[in-house]
Amino acid sequence: MYKYDVHVHTAEVSPCGQVKARDMVQLYKDKGYNGIVITDHYYLGYFESLGEIDWKDKINSYLLGYYEAKEAGYKHNVDVFLGMELRFKENLNDFLIYGIDEDFLLDNPELYEWDLEKFVQLKRKYDILIYQAHPYRNNCSIASPALLDGVEVYNCHPRHDSQNHLALEFAIDNNLLMLSGSDAHMDIDAGRGGILSENRIKDSYHMVEVLRNLKEEDLIKSHDI
Repeated sequence: MYKYDVHVHTAEVSPCGQVKARDMVQLYKDKGYNGIVITDHYYLGYFESLGEIDWKDKINSYLLGYYEAKEAGYKHNVDVFLGMELRFKENLNDFLIYGIDEDFLLDNPELYEWDLEKFVQLKRKYDILIYQAHPYRNNCSIASPALLDGVEVYNCHPRHDSQNHLALEFAIDNNLLMLSGSDAHMDIDAGRGGILSENRIKDSYHMVEVLRNLKEEDLIKSHDI
């Protein structure tokens, strides 16, 4: 089975990240993972911090951690895919998005100004998946299941109480896809969660196909969450 972590941050982009992208890739290589998805935080505050530059330059800045990780991945034979952890201005909920590429980010600017209901309309054009991350963590509120593909039922961040048992119940009750992620920000976070796949994942679009067919037994989770 191939191991992937689908919720990983980099210090280059995520303000809360404490591990540079290249070092994060090495950590996952050492832990026997075949790949990771870089899901750096995409929210108003980050893009405002970049100042008055055009959108293309802002996206190039946002992708810096992904680009650094991808280059390191070539060296270490670790596949690196692009995702994001998206937050809209309306609340503190976070959504993990899969099936995107650089063009998606360029062609759909300032997504933080949208709301979840409007964002879901992009599924008519793009084959994306939308998971609510750690929906039962403090300051979060559960979104309508009609607007979600899935839920992160095992958020393995060791410094938050994500109440994963409630997320799991919500996913089962609403027949939603399930996900496990390390939510890695520090070196001690790496490799606490993720997914298993019978086949090596080729790209972000193949990742979507794999995620759609996951079973709960395909979810990696640490034993102390």
